[in-house]
Amino acid sequence: MTFLKSILNESQKHETPFIHWEYNNALSNEAIEEIMTADIPDISKHNLNYDGTRAIDGGAAEFRKGIASGGKAIKFRCFVTKDNASQFPNLVKFIKELQSRETYQIISKMIDKDLKNSYVRVEVICDREGFWLKPHCDIKEKLMSGLIFVNKTNESENLGTDFYNNKLEKVKTVPYKHNYGYLFTSGPNTWHGMEKKRILKERRCIQVNYVTFPTDWKVE
Repeated sequence: MTFLKSILNESQKHETPFIHWEYNNALSNEAIEEIMTADIPDISKHNLNYDGTRAIDGGAAEFRKGIASGGKAIKFRCFVTKDNASQFPNLVKFIKELQSRETYQIISKMIDKDLKNSYVRVEVICDREGFWLKPHCDIKEKLMSGLIFVNKTNESENLGTDFYNNKLEKVKTVPYKHNYGYLFTSGPNTWHGMEKKRILKERRCIQVNYVTFPTDWKVE
């Protein structure tokens, strides 16, 4: 169980500017390959501009309330579902690991939130030049949030997620290192985002959540 081994053996807790964990080597080589080859639409070819939200189209209200579909922006987002599971067999294995009782009970203890009735949500992401993400706190429906970076194109480690204090002053950047991730639980002062930075080719990663709203992947 690659993810669980990473959490147990290669993770470190940090308390500034809010409690979070960073961890290493959580994805198999096969899962990484699926992330690298996933077909993610290029926003620059669709006459749209990044507005500082992950939802791209302005942050549809439906999405901000935690609806799993992602609102109108779904066509620009790649959630792993049972409908496209055949394209991502190794990411499905990763999801099944997250669904397992052994895994979610350990995460529950780490973040001090009960995940036994939660759902797993995994999104494959490919950010390109022009992307930025304004400082925000995640919706309460996200019991656990985080990214795992896939940097096989020698992008700068500065392309990781920026963390802020409650004055919205940047305190740290989680490095954009290959097969390196972080996680935390939503809260009123968990400010994070990504300032405007130069992306040479692409910034690939997966977003990993345990959520309260239904997805195709309920925990066991």
